[in-house]
Amino acid sequence: MKVTADRAVCVGAGMCVLTAPDVFDQDEDGIVTVLAPEPGDDSRDAALEAGMLCPSGALRVEEQRGTAAE
Repeated sequence: MKVTADRAVCVGAGMCVLTAPDVFDQDEDGIVTVLAPEPGDDSRDAALEAGMLCPSGALRVEEQRGTAAE
């Protein structure tokens, strides 16, 4: 899983931090900061939910596909 955030789009609602505090934080202006760009399995569901709940669409949470050698 890969998590990114478009800080220019973020409106500072804080839903990401409330939903996945191990993955997201907010800076002093309330703008999202990604703490764990590749969260572990224990944070996976929360990161996905945060991506869906973001009111501004600033978050991108993508599943990473395995390679053909795996």
